[in-house]
Order: sequence, then C-alpha cells, then structure tokens
Amino acid sequence: MQSLAPEFPFTAVAGQAPFKLALILAAVNPAIGGVLVSGPRGSAKSTLAKGLAGIMPINDSGAQSFVNLPLGATEEMLIGTLSLQDVLDGKKVQFQPGLLQKADGGVLYVDEVNLLPDNLVDQLLDVAASGVNNVERDGISHQHPARFILLGTMNPDEGELRPQLQDRFGLSVQLSNSYTLDERIEIVRLREQFEKDPVAFCLQYRQQQAELVKTIEHSRLRLRDVACSTALRRLIAQLCAEASVEGLRADIVWYQAAIARAAIEQRKQVNEGDVRAVEELVLNHRRNESTPPQPPRGGRPDKSYTQPSQSAAPRQHDGDWGAMEPVEQSILDVASPFELSGKPKNTASRAVLKQTHTLKQAGQAHGPKACRGLGEKISWPGSIIDSGGRWPIQKLRYRPQKRGGTVLHILLVDTSGSVLSGNGFGLAKGMALQLCAQAYVRREQVVMFGFGNQQTEVLLGRRKAPKSLRNFLDKLPASGGTPLVEALSVVQKFQARENRATPAIQFKTYLITDGRVSHCPLPMQLHGEVVVFDIEQSLVRRGKSRDIARLLGAQYVQLVA
Repeated sequence: MQSLAPEFPFTAVAGQAPFKLALILAAVNPAIGGVLVSGPRGSAKSTLAKGLAGIMPINDSGAQSFVNLPLGATEEMLIGTLSLQDVLDGKKVQFQPGLLQKADGGVLYVDEVNLLPDNLVDQLLDVAASGVNNVERDGISHQHPARFILLGTMNPDEGELRPQLQDRFGLSVQLSNSYTLDERIEIVRLREQFEKDPVAFCLQYRQQQAELVKTIEHSRLRLRDVACSTALRRLIAQLCAEASVEGLRADIVWYQAAIARAAIEQRKQVNEGDVRAVEELVLNHRRNESTPPQPPRGGRPDKSYTQPSQSAAPRQHDGDWGAMEPVEQSILDVASPFELSGKPKNTASRAVLKQTHTLKQAGQAHGPKACRGLGEKISWPGSIIDSGGRWPIQKLRYRPQKRGGTVLHILLVDTSGSVLSGNGFGLAKGMALQLCAQAYVRREQVVMFGFGNQQTEVLLGRRKAPKSLRNFLDKLPASGGTPLVEALSVVQKFQARENRATPAIQFKTYLITDGRVSHCPLPMQLHGEVVVFDIEQSLVRRGKSRDIARLLGAQYVQLVA
C-alpha cells in the first residue's frame, strides 16, 4: 500500500543498475517469483524497493498493488481472519482479508525479511508454493488466490535468511554502499532536492516514470510471443549444472528472466546476451559454493583468458620439472592467529609463518596505511606481514576505509610440479583457503588463476567470495613447469580489462609460489596491493620468491610447514 507522502522516484535513484534490472524484470514477468536484495545500511535498498510501486502497471482491480508487510505483523494480519460470530449469527463465513489478499496481482514488500518470525515465514512459503491462501479456524475454512511478486530486503550483518525462503526469490542482488566521490555528491544532491520539495522533485521525473510504466506494460504483452531456442535452453541447463544448484528452480527462473529481458528489448527471440545478462541475478543466492566446478586437469584454459603470445612475454623453460601426470596434495591448514572477532585463538598449527618482509622499489607504495580505531576491522594478511612472523602478534594492521568500488581479490596459485616438494602445495591451498574465507566475511569478490604444466588457467571465475573452497582446492592437482612470466602477463591484462569495465575497482593480488623458475620476471607493475607468499620447502633454499616480490614491488611472506 502506498503512503500518502511521495516516495523517491524509481528513475531518480543513481546507480544500482543490477537491482533496477532485477526489479523491472520481475515487474514484466511475475512468473520470475520476486527479488531479494542484500546489502549494508545506506545502499538504497528500501528506496529502490519502495520506488517499484511507482512503476507498476495498473492491475485488474484498477490499482497499483504494493503492500508492505511490517516486521511487527501478526499471522492474522498476513493471512486474514474468519469471524465465527458472523457464522453463528448469519450462518455465513465472513472473511476479513489480510495483506496476502491485498497483494494479489501486485507486490508484497518485506523490509528486513531475514528478521521475519518463523511462523510468518512458514505462511509465506506455503502461499508462494501454491499461489493460494488457505485460512482455517475451528473447522471453518476460506481460500483465495494470492499470487504476487515477493520483494525482500535484508542486511546480512543482522542474520541469515532461511534457505527455503531464500530459494523462493527468483532473483537476488547483492549491493555495496561503496561509491566514488562523484556518485556520493550526486546522490546527496538528489536527496537534498527531494527533501526540500518532494512534490516538485517527483514532477521532474513524471515523464520518465510514465515511460517506464509503458515499457513494462508493453513488455508484458510481448512475453507470450518470445521464443527461446533449444541451444540456449541447453546453455542455461549447463550453467546451472556447473554452479551445482539444487533442483530445477534456477533453470525455470533463468528462462523466465531471459524472455523478460528479450521482451523489454522488443525482440521475439531470446539471444545469448539475454541469458548472460541475468546470470548473476539467478545464481547469486543459489550457487553451491562448497562444490564449485572441478578444477581443470591439464585441459585448455578458459577462452576468456588465453596465454599471451611469445611477442607479449618470453616463454620460460620447464625448469626443474617437465611434463608429468597431474598429482593431488591435501590441504595443509594455515591458521590465522586471530579469530574474526579479534580474540586470540589456539596457536597450535601444522603451518607457521617463519619470516615476513616488506619489499618495495624506490618511490613505490607497499600497501595501504594502517588506520586504527574502535570498530575498524583488522586486515589479516597485513597483520601477518607487519608482525614479522612472531607470536604473539606484535602489530595489527587495520583495514582502510573504502574509497568506493568493488574489491576484487586475485589469487595466483602455483600449480607446477615443483610445489609438491615438502608439502608446499598443501601450504598453498591452505593459504588460498584462508584468503577466500576472509574475503567471504567481507562480502568481497575473488578470482583464482593457476599456473603450471606450461599454461595459465582460470581455476575460479570472478564471483562473490564463496563460503568454502575446501573440496575444490583439495582436488586441485599440480604438474609440469612454471610459466610465471605468462601468468603475470595474464593477470596484467585481466586487471586492465576489469579496470576499463569498472574504473573504481580495487585489486588485491596474492601470488602463492615456491619461486622455482628458470628466469625471474622483469620488473612488472600490477594494480593495487600485491603480496607474494613463498611456499618453498627445500633444505637448500633458492630464495627466488623474494626476488620476485622485489621485482613486483610486493610484500613478501615466507610460509613453512
């Protein structure tokens, strides 16, 4: 139900393109099932969600149905009530409709959906599955249709959402409240104008709002005429299988979202661009992170990241390790000296940090400055580096405040045969596991490259950091030579491409290697903070990882099993 005070117009909200797309797709095709948006405070979740009311077409009842389910709602407020007194007096069932009936054909909006009481969640699950609301009291029952777009917002810091309800949302978006300076200025300017005169501000966007409503109405009419080829249906099924999603709901929603996008683009045929455009919206909350795709075993690298030609970088010799069959090695856990709460933890560990150094070229920054203060979060890799490997930790580094943009952690893991010596590969996997776990807590993104057997491969495509990669890393094999120069060149090109697409992106690169290469790379500049983890375990150390860190202007950390 819309409030009497004007809401901030949907078309006036700056940024948050994925969330806008998800809402428009759901408005065009209610069969998608709704939208879940997750993000911290101040990321425009509620503003955009409430703005959906202003662009929803008129439903069959002649009204724009947008119903807000408050956190303090009772079960009777949600499903409605039956009056037993009317049954006794007039011998007829008198039903007092609840919010579910009012939302039929429209939108049911739940702010902080993860805080909804379990009894209301159970009711929503039943109705979302059947499309019918059944109300029973003392042997008397009433039912009515209840098909609606379920729109939920949540702050993950305040608790998780029940998996059963989470899966009922067709699309999911994860927002960030990191903005560039220009974006912050523009958002504040627009909000200030709205607060001064809401009515006049809304009038400025009346035409844009009306055009978007018309687009949604016409797209709804085109839906029935949009077709999807067998090849693209197969692509959807393949991508769902690779993401290890449970059941077939993802396949169905993906198809519905793709045809909705094609309808918006005024096409009668779904193309691959439609399928790719909605991929993260469909998989963001369904991807089974504990069982990602099996790591490559000497196959071709991802076509998106091919090895550079010889003209781009000199090809290395096999060094000490030539062609060989891939070999697996179990993870050796690398325990962080602190729990995420900042409390010391048990220091017993199979892996310890022996020594830590910071190496930099003249005039080159070696990482972010420490910013101390209550409430600020600790940078675990930075603390490990700054403490010189001593226990207890002598110095903590605190994470700097974000300057805007996505944080992307790039893991470059040595998968050559030489890392198998002395359980070095187990150390590498353990370090990668720790880095991904910390990125997951911060809700940041990761991408993982492997270099071994004379090729560079994408082991894990860019995505939100998974909750666990243990099964994936445990099966990761090592073999062959060490194409480090080529791997660094691939990362350089990857960073350049991602930086063009997202100028505000922040890179943090971790090179995990034993340094057993025939030739060290030339001095090379990578964007952002760079750390080299040395996993060489031989009795007579060559120490080339230290040289590599110096050439990269990177921080250096030695790990010992």
